[in-house]
Amino acid sequence: MNHKTLIIVIVLALIIIFNAFYIIGETEQVIITQFGEPLGDGIKEAGLKVKIPFIQIVHSFEKRTLEWDGTPQQIPTSDKRYIWLDTFARWRIENPLKFYESTRTETAAHSRLDDIISGTTRDVISSTKLIDIVRDSNREMKFTLEYEASTLEELKREIIKVGRSNVADSIFAISAPQVKKYGIELVDVQIKRLNYVNDVREKVYDRMISERQKIAAKYRSEGEGQAAEILGKMRRELDQIESEAYRTAQEIKGKADARAIQVYADAYNNDPDFYEFQKTLETYKQTIDKKNTLIMGTDSEYYKFLKRIDK
Repeated sequence: MNHKTLIIVIVLALIIIFNAFYIIGETEQVIITQFGEPLGDGIKEAGLKVKIPFIQIVHSFEKRTLEWDGTPQQIPTSDKRYIWLDTFARWRIENPLKFYESTRTETAAHSRLDDIISGTTRDVISSTKLIDIVRDSNREMKFTLEYEASTLEELKREIIKVGRSNVADSIFAISAPQVKKYGIELVDVQIKRLNYVNDVREKVYDRMISERQKIAAKYRSEGEGQAAEILGKMRRELDQIESEAYRTAQEIKGKADARAIQVYADAYNNDPDFYEFQKTLETYKQTIDKKNTLIMGTDSEYYKFLKRIDK
């Protein structure tokens, strides 16, 4: 055997040896097929394994929990409320042999889950009231003072008979047995989100806006009433203060006038002629100026003190 032939033999041997061994990871499980037919129920133990080269093929599947995220769908409730509902689920491959024979890929498994879980969800939601999908218990709700009595009574009449958790549990209980035939174990199903359809949502928003405007108008009216009450009280207090101040000023002024009159009276009694003279001079000062002209006879009493100057 020449050198080149030996190299070829060694390379072929290495290829055969490498193809004969495979490794299963901690998160994997495999199915071995021979000429397209599966051998055994699957291998779940991690480690180094051996197979027949080129004849047996390894098909690896995920052993960990996987996620399924449903497509939001429009569903009517039993009380004819149309809502958008979005669900999600967690699942894992329980039986790799069944999974390989029925779906083979995770993409195909998602398609099966879409059919089963989405269909079950529609059936369960269609037979359930909206309040049971939204709320989870009959615990007493706390309301603000703005709510009207009629609104409170309407809300209190809504009794929870099923509850959101039980709705999700019902979807899970119905869907879980159906997916087992595909080698799938359904771990959990939950409602991720729900909302009204667009038409109903706009009406709900309009109602919310109307209620907020009504509450705002109520607060505004109460505020204006309190403002008017405060302003009225302030005006009354101001009028009272001004009235008392005016009365005090008048009393002071009256006492001052009385004192002035008393002073004038004392001055007049002490020297009537001087008092008369002084008051006449004050009259001259007030009545005679450069702008006014006063024509009077020489015998007028108005000038009697001026007449005496020449004497």
